[in-house]
Amino acid sequence: MLAARRFIVRGRVQGVGFRYFAEHTARAEGIGGWVQNQPDGSVEVFAEGDRASVDRFEAKLRHGPPGARVDSVSVDDDTPSPRLGEFTIRP
Repeated sequence: MLAARRFIVRGRVQGVGFRYFAEHTARAEGIGGWVQNQPDGSVEVFAEGDRASVDRFEAKLRHGPPGARVDSVSVDDDTPSPRLGEFTIRP
């Protein structure tokens, strides 16, 4: 069963490789979607894939890469769109 979620990750998550960590983690899980920095210092992530993979991805986002400090993660369920494709980093 497909799942899609939108995450807003807050804390020290910019300038620490968080987007690259999210991209690597998503590709390892076979998840499509994207990640991008936000002007307020947070990172926004959209992820779509099978439910178990998205659950594992979310757990890893909550820890982040070395050097990051994740203070909070807001999660909203979204509508899956199987045509999304690969996971990418947005500017």
